Amino acid sequence: MTRFALTVVRHGETRLNKEKIIQGQGVDAPLSETGFKQAAAAGVFFNNVKFTHIFSSDLTRTKQTVHGILEKSKFCKDMTVKYDSRLRERKYGVAESRALSELRAMAKAAGEECPVFTPPGGETLDQVKMRGKDFFEFLCQLILKEAGQKEPCPPGTPSNCLEASLAEIFPLGKNCSSTFNSDSGAPGLAASVLVVSHGAYMRSLFSYFLTDLKCSLPATVSKSELMSVSPNTGISFFIINFEKGMEAKPTIQCVCMNLQDHLSGMTEAH
Repeated sequence: MTRFALTVVRHGETRLNKEKIIQGQGVDAPLSETGFKQAAAAGVFFNNVKFTHIFSSDLTRTKQTVHGILEKSKFCKDMTVKYDSRLRERKYGVAESRALSELRAMAKAAGEECPVFTPPGGETLDQVKMRGKDFFEFLCQLILKEAGQKEPCPPGTPSNCLEASLAEIFPLGKNCSSTFNSDSGAPGLAASVLVVSHGAYMRSLFSYFLTDLKCSLPATVSKSELMSVSPNTGISFFIINFEKGMEAKPTIQCVCMNLQDHLSGMTEAH
């Protein structure tokens, strides 16, 4: 059995987010002042967490966000970030740089609704989902390969430091022992992965987790919440469990969705 933790964070706010302008892939806007503060707040939230792998979209807003997170880290400040184009936002074609209201009007004129509507030159939801599936399968193969090259460890050593740093910040509550199996004899986490990406992309990825991989949800998270767009620097956390390597689909447990605890002390910058 191989288990790893997956933490997915949306980038911080850009001026265009605030103005409800579609960015997609073609409008590469930087973070706003608020967005930099959000990234720093996420960094403080994660400052004690030991990530083993860090991936980010290669667009400016995600690069600046992951940099802001790592600046505050005690353990990951000098880690290499792997920038991956498969983590980019959904491509919105002719709707990029236009107001969200215009995209909705285009969808209505076509007799469709957002987000199902695909603007000319944009990606379909299935295409975005396939990008997410491709990245997730690549990630699983990477973790399983690395886990197979390590000496097997008895439960509780030495990767329990990965569990401990995560258990300090995520709302595991009574699920703590069942999530990390501290007393059940299950192996420790093989890896703790951080991914920084985008709102529409994350919604498609989480839809893949829920519909294709039958991701289990905590009682506090509804399916509609899983299908909603994450707020800027919203944090979602999953435990991925492989019983038989890549021979069978993994089981996925969602521990929390769109967490915003780190933003509670922030005042919005104007």
